[in-house]
Amino acid sequence: MGRTDPYDVSAVTGSEGLRLRPWREEDLPSVLRAYEDPAMRRWLAVQVFGPEEAADWLETQRTGWAAGTRFAFAVTESGREGELLGNVVLKRSDPPNGPAEVGYWTTASARGRGVATRALAALTDWAFTTFAEQGLTRLELLHQVDNAASCRVAEKCGYPLARVIPALPPDYPLDGHVHVREAPAAATVSPSADRRGEAAGTGGGRASAR
Repeated sequence: MGRTDPYDVSAVTGSEGLRLRPWREEDLPSVLRAYEDPAMRRWLAVQVFGPEEAADWLETQRTGWAAGTRFAFAVTESGREGELLGNVVLKRSDPPNGPAEVGYWTTASARGRGVATRALAALTDWAFTTFAEQGLTRLELLHQVDNAASCRVAEKCGYPLARVIPALPPDYPLDGHVHVREAPAAATVSPSADRRGEAAGTGGGRASAR
């Protein structure tokens, strides 16, 4: 699977050796293993079953990069790039106006290590830096109301709760939380990682595809 990358990003560096890189074709087995996790089944709106759906998921990430509307990163650690820890994604509208959405998920083996917090912080810094000249000033993170761990991850990364959106059964049976972070007026240091409150991920908005 070739990757057209208009932003020429090879990797984004996070704290404590965390490394975010664009997804690759060879990540397919890791995607399959990640989506077998019961916590992923519970919290994520989009599910992956079998190699064909995993390949489709990876193709969605590739085409999103090419279109400039979806920037998803595989989360790994320096020196251990073959071990998948999770996924973080920035979604922008087309045309790119208004706020963008961020989301994440972590693998079962990565939880409790501050991975979600560090990855989201790195993605946030990258997004505001990369798209500052295009007017990106606001990021939103959405999750189901009962996902308390994702609430804590969002707040640790500077995304306070902004509003509650109503349930939309059957796909969204419970209310949702919308956390918002505004672009910094000047360069700032991201909040440090905390090992508490690690969740599988965010279910995202009404049309999210983590």
